[in-house]
Amino acid sequence: MPVKIKLVLSFVVALVAAITFYMQHALGHDRIQYLVAFLGFVMVFAMWLFPEVKREETAGGVRREQQHNR
Repeated sequence: MPVKIKLVLSFVVALVAAITFYMQHALGHDRIQYLVAFLGFVMVFAMWLFPEVKREETAGGVRREQQHNR
């Protein structure tokens, strides 16, 4: 995923988590507001930590070239 898209997506996730954190606080849900903040952080962190899956020329352990030779 391109860095620009990751940055925009990270900003959107952080913004939604911050708004939800505030709304939960306004409703008096003290424990849930911290859960929301934690999940927002984990989602952004995981997106930057784990690389995107890249497929190779094999599918199921069998090379595509071998399938055409049969």
